[in-house]
Amino acid sequence: MQSGWRIGSLFGIPLLIDPSWFFILVIVTLSNALRWQYRYPDWGTPVAWGTGFAMAMLLFASVLLHELGHSLVAKVQGIQVQSITLFFFGGIAAIAQEPKTPGKAFQVAIAGPAVSFMLFVILTLLTLVLPNNEMPLSILFRDLAAINLVLTLFNMIPGLPLDGGQVLKAIVWKLTGSQIKGIRTAAKVGRFLGLFAIAWGLADVLGVTRNLGLPTAGGLWAALIGWFVVQNASAYDRITELQEAMLKVKAEDAMTRDFRVVDASMSVRKFADDYLITESRAAVYYAASNGRYRGVINTEDLQRIERSEWESKTLLDIVHPLNEVPTVQESTPIVEVIQLLENQSLPRITVLSPAEAVSGIIDRGDIVKAIALKMNLRISDAAIKQIKEEGVYPPGLQLGAIAQAASELR
Repeated sequence: MQSGWRIGSLFGIPLLIDPSWFFILVIVTLSNALRWQYRYPDWGTPVAWGTGFAMAMLLFASVLLHELGHSLVAKVQGIQVQSITLFFFGGIAAIAQEPKTPGKAFQVAIAGPAVSFMLFVILTLLTLVLPNNEMPLSILFRDLAAINLVLTLFNMIPGLPLDGGQVLKAIVWKLTGSQIKGIRTAAKVGRFLGLFAIAWGLADVLGVTRNLGLPTAGGLWAALIGWFVVQNASAYDRITELQEAMLKVKAEDAMTRDFRVVDASMSVRKFADDYLITESRAAVYYAASNGRYRGVINTEDLQRIERSEWESKTLLDIVHPLNEVPTVQESTPIVEVIQLLENQSLPRITVLSPAEAVSGIIDRGDIVKAIALKMNLRISDAAIKQIKEEGVYPPGLQLGAIAQAASELR
């Protein structure tokens, strides 16, 4: 889901600005302007502050080019890039799906750091040809080159969600043949490194590193980055765990028998009186005759029939044959069921046995309940009932997108 303000597009990719971006823009401008104003008093206040603002804008231009590197390689592979968002911690490219092979995943992951390193080389060469090393432009290029080098090295730290973590994931995927193992390994490394950064940063704030003669770690900034890494690495791990559980669930594991089978020769009037005007009304009705299922009854169809015809028309006149309605087999993976429900905006789907008889029905509440059972999670009956009644997954649980990604895991 896209968030932030759209300010344009590049190569057909929407460019978004998160509100937190403005905060870091002020910090970068302020810190550089004050530093340069103190170090180079000959520049004057307007030049120092103008150069500080230019540094902030060029920094985010560098981040944008970094993310554009990922995005363009993904587009070459035929993968849709939904957006590029600039925010407090830099930028992120929202890629619609995982690359198909570990080699292609490696290419997408390494493209961003490669762009940052190229910017470092180009900016370093520019500083060498500029005549005066204390001119604003020369200082600007020199510091921006250093930042792009740091950006390259930092992003190559081998832990998710950093690019180095994506590289590690691709390597483990290649070595083991399992994309899931790659994600798990990179997420664990990312969580460990994030916790280490938090501990080191807090130790720096408390003066422990200084007392022990250890190098400083950037204090709260390092701890904040560590927290960001831990949160995102943990999110990767949780989603992968969910996807693993989804891949183990079949339609027969989630289906319920909250349906009724009625005689296809029954009149529409008798069906309405005996089955619809009752407290024990079923979610779905199927019509059968001569030992065979004839199809599903859509109760909304009754509203299209004149009341005077309810006595003469039978359910067989309004039934929807099973071969004309969406169905799945008992052995169908639940990820395919989820995608079918979402792609066709269905409230529920019919499950058929190998003999093409109706085995059960599945709605979104049944899916959540089955996956929660597989993951040993407790979800209240009230929550499941709410999902069934509203026909939507809980906020923040985008099972459609997660199922799509899970179907591509190897």
